[in-house]
Amino acid sequence: MKEEAFSQADLFVAPLGNDNWSGALPEPNAAKTDGPFATIVGARDAVRRRKGTVFSKQPYHISGGIREPFAVWIRGGVYRVDSPILFDERDSAPVTYAAYPGEQPVIDGSRLITAWEEATVNGVGVWVADMPDVRSGNWSFRELFVNGSRAPRPRFPNNGLFHMAEVPGLSPAGSWTSGGGYTRFVAEEGNLKAMQNLQDVEVVFVHFWIEERSSVAALDARSGEVEFDRPSRAPLYAASGGDLADYYFDNVFDELKEPGQWYLDRAEGKLYYVPKTGETRENTEISAPGTLQLLVLQANAEENRHVEFLRFKGITFQNTDWRHPDSSDGADFIHLSGHDTMESRRNNRGNHAASSQAAADVPGGIMMEAARHCAFIDCTVRNVGWYGIEIADGCRGVTIQRCTISDTGAGGVKINGASAADPVVRRTGDNAIIDNEIRSGGRVFHSAVGVLCMHGFNNEIAHNHIHDFYYTAISCGWVWGYQESVSRDNRIEKNHIHNLGQGLLSDMGGIYTLGVQAGTVLRGNLIYDVKMAHYGGWCIYPDEGSSHMLIENNVCHSTNDTIFNQHYGRENMVRNNVFAFGDSAILSHGRAEKEHCSIRFERNIILTRGTAVFRGGYGCHLPDKNHTSDLNLLWDVRGKDFTFRERDGSGVIGIDEWKSLGHDHHSIVADPKCKDPEKGDFSLGPDSPAISELDFVPIDISDVGPRPGPE
Repeated sequence: MKEEAFSQADLFVAPLGNDNWSGALPEPNAAKTDGPFATIVGARDAVRRRKGTVFSKQPYHISGGIREPFAVWIRGGVYRVDSPILFDERDSAPVTYAAYPGEQPVIDGSRLITAWEEATVNGVGVWVADMPDVRSGNWSFRELFVNGSRAPRPRFPNNGLFHMAEVPGLSPAGSWTSGGGYTRFVAEEGNLKAMQNLQDVEVVFVHFWIEERSSVAALDARSGEVEFDRPSRAPLYAASGGDLADYYFDNVFDELKEPGQWYLDRAEGKLYYVPKTGETRENTEISAPGTLQLLVLQANAEENRHVEFLRFKGITFQNTDWRHPDSSDGADFIHLSGHDTMESRRNNRGNHAASSQAAADVPGGIMMEAARHCAFIDCTVRNVGWYGIEIADGCRGVTIQRCTISDTGAGGVKINGASAADPVVRRTGDNAIIDNEIRSGGRVFHSAVGVLCMHGFNNEIAHNHIHDFYYTAISCGWVWGYQESVSRDNRIEKNHIHNLGQGLLSDMGGIYTLGVQAGTVLRGNLIYDVKMAHYGGWCIYPDEGSSHMLIENNVCHSTNDTIFNQHYGRENMVRNNVFAFGDSAILSHGRAEKEHCSIRFERNIILTRGTAVFRGGYGCHLPDKNHTSDLNLLWDVRGKDFTFRERDGSGVIGIDEWKSLGHDHHSIVADPKCKDPEKGDFSLGPDSPAISELDFVPIDISDVGPRPGPE
């Protein structure tokens, strides 16, 4: 862009600027008496001063008195912050904070560390830096960033997991509902040893669909007993049953041996880093975070105050720390406005070792409350300790488009407004999460989700590429059962989803839903490679009470459980999908309810490799009549006979007996003529019997994932 293309109203920010200048020039003048601002805060304050001084024909609530939209152009470079940049209702105006053409501005929440010396620790060469602010208790951090990437802390074991041998006083019920509150376990023989700086060691146990993390209070290597500070949220079972939880120790000084690892000795005020091959102190940039959040747009919907019409374009936001999101862990961040909702009371986590399901109470490094018609376009959010972006109470019309959100401690985008029991003005909806890549999440809070849409309506979650998570990619709805729900009319379409679970957690889906949500559509998504730890690795998972949804035109394959699983719900239509290659079965149903039809399966292509087509659940058995199945195409690529079975593997029946139960009378057994299903190509040839005999509509997945932006 040529300079003359800038508007006369535009402002500029540059690393060599000065907040006492006018900001009207993209670079300092020759006399160094005027030029760009030095900070975004300086530009924000100038916009505040400008508002109300320029005549506008637009309504004041739209323009803030500004004649026309304009931009704040941010020159390339790193802008370091130690607290979040805050925008509120005073900043409402059609202003875009954008990267200067051809340059890359970076909002960075970390501080550079440069005074390194060489030393030897645990028999390996390390760099060590003296940290007086850490030693004095004025600074502590749990992340380190090396040449733009998150560096891992040393853990034990270095790879894989240990298994608990015993949990004193554990309830024998063996299920989530038997409750938590446990603070001790006994390790298996050989899995425990004395550790230095025990006060800084954390134990992380993974079970059910959550991780739990706590500092270690005591450890006895002889008896194998471990005591930790934060009580567990759930019983220390791996899942329902008798198997105990898996775990590992994090931040273990004795294990600082592998290249790329780091360790902070808080008591001594020493930072250690094991350099990788080729890294020198001259070519390696190392920084540590000093803030939990980078940017906050906040007003108060209950007071009819909103922050509106702000756009952020082409900016990189990076490098924040993490804490458990409660004061007991020293979490100092900008909370939602002081309101007390049913949801906040229900999720009052106290000092448990676990976040709630989906790490739902973990905030965002970028947070919006009562934001309307704001947008993040072509931005990068990386190396943050919490969720990347949070769209909270009272937000409407927010757009996240063509952004890359990666390497997050929790998830990518979190949407949550007021529940049905809370003030209507705090409800959140009409937002668009489109054309983004969201990857490599859950690095601290393993149960976090790529896009978590809790209480929200009429949101579009479309054309995203979501991958490399330990739990679910997209979660929609936040009501268990059939109670009143705000969630409705959400569109989850054309997302490319894969590499989930990775064998760490259980009870997950590529797309996961909860509660009644009339008008919600799951359409045209490509989902594959979902791997559970103990149970429940599904591509599409309508969980408790999921109802009145349309699920169509999805291509789902390759899980180590079933492909589609509905726990319980009402009147969901599942049609014109390709479901292929679940290691346990293709379809499953958890709990039957005789009062209504739960699911209708119609015109789907179902491919197996010798596994069952349908598997019953703990409360759903083959003779149950609360789902219907017909007009489907069934095919086993290995030529095996079709089977249908109970959850425990018993009660296996063939297709004739299945039909006698009222299912698939008009379905066909035939090769669908997919191009190369073993390599994930399920496109149909023109002679496919699914098309000619069942009116199956071929599914075009060529446009799943992010669409290209403008040139």
